[in-house]
Amino acid sequence: MKQQQLLTMLELQNDMNTKVHAQWQTQNFEWYRAIWVECAELLDHWGWKWWKKQNPDIGQIALELVDIWHFGLSIMLLKGDSPESIAEQVTEAFATPQETGDFRIDLEDFTEYTLASKGFDAVRFAKLMQGIDMDFEQLYVGYVGKNVLNFFRQDHGYQDGSYQKQWGGKEDNEHLVDIVAQLDTSASDFKDQLYARMLATYKALCA
Repeated sequence: MKQQQLLTMLELQNDMNTKVHAQWQTQNFEWYRAIWVECAELLDHWGWKWWKKQNPDIGQIALELVDIWHFGLSIMLLKGDSPESIAEQVTEAFATPQETGDFRIDLEDFTEYTLASKGFDAVRFAKLMQGIDMDFEQLYVGYVGKNVLNFFRQDHGYQDGSYQKQWGGKEDNEHLVDIVAQLDTSASDFKDQLYARMLATYKALCA
Protein backbone atom coordinates (compact mmCIF):
# COMPACT_ATOMS: atom_id res chain seq x y z
CA MET A 1 0.00 0.00 0.00
CA LYS A 2 2.90 2.37 0.66
CA GLN A 3 3.80 2.16 -3.03
CA GLN A 4 0.34 3.34 -4.07
CA GLN A 5 0.41 6.13 -1.50
CA LEU A 6 3.78 7.32 -2.78
CA LEU A 7 2.46 7.33 -6.35
CA THR A 8 -0.51 9.41 -5.18
CA MET A 9 1.79 11.96 -3.54
CA LEU A 10 4.02 12.18 -6.61
CA GLU A 11 0.97 12.75 -8.81
CA LEU A 12 -0.34 15.44 -6.47
CA GLN A 13 3.02 17.21 -6.33
CA ASN A 14 3.34 17.28 -10.10
CA ASP A 15 -0.21 18.62 -10.39
CA MET A 16 0.42 21.37 -7.83
CA ASN A 17 3.70 22.39 -9.43
CA THR A 18 1.98 22.48 -12.83
CA LYS A 19 -0.75 24.68 -11.38
CA VAL A 20 1.94 27.17 -10.30
CA HIS A 21 3.75 27.00 -13.66
CA ALA A 22 2.86 24.78 -16.61
CA GLN A 23 6.55 24.24 -17.43
CA TRP A 24 7.77 24.01 -13.85
CA GLN A 25 10.39 21.37 -14.71
CA THR A 26 12.41 23.87 -16.79
CA GLN A 27 12.20 26.91 -14.49
CA ASN A 28 15.19 26.06 -12.27
CA PHE A 29 13.22 26.78 -9.11
CA GLU A 30 15.49 26.58 -6.06
CA TRP A 31 13.73 23.74 -4.26
CA TYR A 32 16.78 23.15 -2.07
CA ARG A 33 16.57 26.75 -0.80
CA ALA A 34 12.96 26.25 0.20
CA ILE A 35 14.05 23.15 2.13
CA TRP A 36 16.81 24.78 4.17
CA VAL A 37 14.59 27.73 5.07
CA GLU A 38 11.97 25.25 6.32
CA CYS A 39 14.74 23.50 8.27
CA ALA A 40 15.52 26.75 10.09
CA GLU A 41 11.85 27.18 10.98
CA LEU A 42 11.75 23.56 12.12
CA LEU A 43 14.72 24.12 14.44
CA ASP A 44 12.91 27.04 16.05
CA HIS A 45 10.03 24.69 16.86
CA TRP A 46 12.45 22.19 18.39
CA GLY A 47 14.36 24.79 20.38
CA TRP A 48 18.03 25.70 20.25
CA LYS A 49 18.47 28.59 22.72
CA TRP A 50 20.61 27.48 25.63
CA TRP A 51 19.78 30.60 27.65
CA LYS A 52 16.07 29.79 28.06
CA LYS A 53 13.85 26.76 28.61
CA GLN A 54 12.34 25.45 25.37
CA ASN A 55 10.18 22.38 24.76
CA PRO A 56 9.88 20.83 21.27
CA ASP A 57 6.54 21.47 19.57
CA ILE A 58 6.18 18.07 17.90
CA GLY A 59 2.97 19.02 16.08
CA GLN A 60 4.57 22.01 14.40
CA ILE A 61 7.73 20.02 13.63
CA ALA A 62 5.61 17.39 11.86
CA LEU A 63 3.94 20.12 9.79
CA GLU A 64 7.34 21.52 8.79
CA LEU A 65 8.47 18.03 7.73
CA VAL A 66 5.36 17.75 5.55
CA ASP A 67 6.28 21.09 3.93
CA ILE A 68 9.84 19.87 3.32
CA TRP A 69 8.44 16.68 1.78
CA HIS A 70 6.66 18.79 -0.87
CA PHE A 71 9.98 20.19 -2.02
CA GLY A 72 11.74 16.85 -1.73
CA LEU A 73 9.19 15.21 -4.01
CA SER A 74 9.71 18.01 -6.52
CA ILE A 75 13.47 17.45 -6.57
CA MET A 76 13.01 13.71 -7.06
CA LEU A 77 10.54 14.27 -9.90
CA LEU A 78 13.07 16.50 -11.68
CA LYS A 79 15.58 13.66 -11.93
CA GLY A 80 13.53 12.15 -14.73
CA ASP A 81 12.89 8.74 -13.16
CA SER A 82 9.43 7.25 -13.50
CA PRO A 83 7.05 7.69 -10.55
CA GLU A 84 7.22 3.93 -9.99
CA SER A 85 11.01 4.04 -9.79
CA ILE A 86 10.94 7.00 -7.39
CA ALA A 87 8.41 5.19 -5.20
CA GLU A 88 10.69 2.14 -5.04
CA GLN A 89 13.70 4.30 -4.14
CA VAL A 90 11.79 6.07 -1.37
CA THR A 91 10.42 2.80 0.01
CA GLU A 92 13.97 1.44 0.22
CA ALA A 93 15.26 4.65 1.82
CA PHE A 94 12.52 4.64 4.45
CA ALA A 95 13.26 1.00 5.24
CA THR A 96 16.93 1.76 5.94
CA PRO A 97 17.51 1.42 9.71
CA GLN A 98 18.71 4.62 11.34
CA GLU A 99 20.28 5.41 14.68
CA THR A 100 18.84 8.71 15.88
CA GLY A 101 20.76 10.83 18.33
CA ASP A 102 20.47 14.57 18.93
CA PHE A 103 17.62 15.71 16.68
CA ARG A 104 19.29 19.08 16.12
CA ILE A 105 22.48 17.41 14.89
CA ASP A 106 20.46 15.15 12.59
CA LEU A 107 18.63 18.21 11.25
CA GLU A 108 21.90 20.06 10.62
CA ASP A 109 23.28 17.01 8.82
CA PHE A 110 20.19 16.94 6.58
CA THR A 111 20.46 20.70 5.97
CA GLU A 112 24.18 20.50 5.21
CA TYR A 113 23.54 17.77 2.65
CA THR A 114 20.75 19.82 1.09
CA LEU A 115 22.95 22.91 0.71
CA ALA A 116 25.99 21.00 -0.55
CA SER A 117 24.13 18.88 -3.11
CA LYS A 118 21.12 21.15 -3.82
CA GLY A 119 19.28 17.85 -3.65
CA PHE A 120 17.15 15.79 -1.31
CA ASP A 121 18.15 12.73 0.70
CA ALA A 122 15.22 10.51 1.63
CA VAL A 123 17.30 8.48 4.10
CA ARG A 124 18.23 11.57 6.12
CA PHE A 125 14.63 12.79 5.89
CA ALA A 126 13.36 9.46 7.22
CA LYS A 127 15.78 9.83 10.11
CA LEU A 128 14.17 13.15 11.05
CA MET A 129 10.74 11.51 10.93
CA GLN A 130 11.99 8.75 13.19
CA GLY A 131 13.39 11.36 15.56
CA ILE A 132 9.86 12.56 16.37
CA ASP A 133 8.19 9.12 16.02
CA MET A 134 6.40 10.20 12.84
CA ASP A 135 5.36 7.23 10.74
CA PHE A 136 4.69 7.00 7.02
CA GLU A 137 0.92 7.11 7.43
CA GLN A 138 1.14 10.43 9.29
CA LEU A 139 3.33 11.84 6.51
CA TYR A 140 0.92 10.64 3.84
CA VAL A 141 -2.24 11.93 5.49
CA GLY A 142 -0.60 15.26 6.36
CA TYR A 143 0.75 15.69 2.85
CA VAL A 144 -2.41 14.74 0.95
CA GLY A 145 -4.59 16.79 3.27
CA LYS A 146 -2.55 19.94 2.78
CA ASN A 147 -2.32 19.48 -0.99
CA VAL A 148 -6.03 18.88 -1.43
CA LEU A 149 -6.83 21.91 0.74
CA ASN A 150 -4.44 24.06 -1.32
CA PHE A 151 -6.06 22.90 -4.55
CA PHE A 152 -9.52 23.47 -3.13
CA ARG A 153 -8.67 27.02 -2.09
CA GLN A 154 -7.23 27.82 -5.51
CA ASP A 155 -10.29 26.37 -7.25
CA HIS A 156 -12.68 28.46 -5.18
CA GLY A 157 -11.34 31.99 -5.41
CA TYR A 158 -8.31 32.10 -3.12
CA GLN A 159 -6.40 34.39 -5.48
CA ASP A 160 -9.20 36.88 -6.19
CA GLY A 161 -10.32 37.00 -2.55
CA SER A 162 -13.75 35.43 -3.01
CA TYR A 163 -12.92 32.23 -1.12
CA GLN A 164 -14.52 31.85 2.31
CA LYS A 165 -12.06 30.39 4.79
CA GLN A 166 -14.73 30.13 7.48
CA TRP A 167 -17.30 27.44 6.80
CA GLY A 168 -20.24 27.72 9.16
CA GLY A 169 -18.13 29.41 11.80
CA LYS A 170 -15.23 26.95 11.58
CA GLU A 171 -11.99 27.31 9.60
CA ASP A 172 -11.43 25.15 6.53
CA ASN A 173 -8.40 23.40 8.03
CA GLU A 174 -10.56 22.28 10.97
CA HIS A 175 -13.13 20.86 8.55
CA LEU A 176 -10.24 19.12 6.78
CA VAL A 177 -9.23 17.30 9.97
CA ASP A 178 -12.84 16.25 10.62
CA ILE A 179 -13.35 14.95 7.08
CA VAL A 180 -10.06 13.04 6.98
CA ALA A 181 -11.06 11.25 10.19
CA GLN A 182 -14.16 9.89 8.39
CA LEU A 183 -12.31 8.50 5.36
CA ASP A 184 -10.22 5.44 4.57
CA THR A 185 -6.81 7.04 4.09
CA SER A 186 -5.46 3.83 2.54
CA ALA A 187 -7.94 3.97 -0.36
CA SER A 188 -6.36 4.58 -3.77
CA ASP A 189 -8.86 7.39 -4.39
CA PHE A 190 -8.41 8.99 -0.96
CA LYS A 191 -7.53 12.39 -2.42
CA ASP A 192 -10.59 12.37 -4.68
CA GLN A 193 -12.88 11.34 -1.84
CA LEU A 194 -11.40 14.09 0.32
CA TYR A 195 -11.90 16.79 -2.32
CA ALA A 196 -15.47 15.65 -3.01
CA ARG A 197 -16.38 15.64 0.68
CA MET A 198 -14.82 19.08 1.16
CA LEU A 199 -16.78 20.42 -1.81
CA ALA A 200 -20.06 19.06 -0.45
CA THR A 201 -19.37 20.57 2.97
CA TYR A 202 -18.35 23.91 1.49
CA LYS A 203 -21.48 24.13 -0.64
CA ALA A 204 -23.71 23.20 2.29
CA LEU A 205 -22.21 25.77 4.63
CA CYS A 206 -21.16 28.60 2.32
CA ALA A 207 -23.80 28.62 -0.46
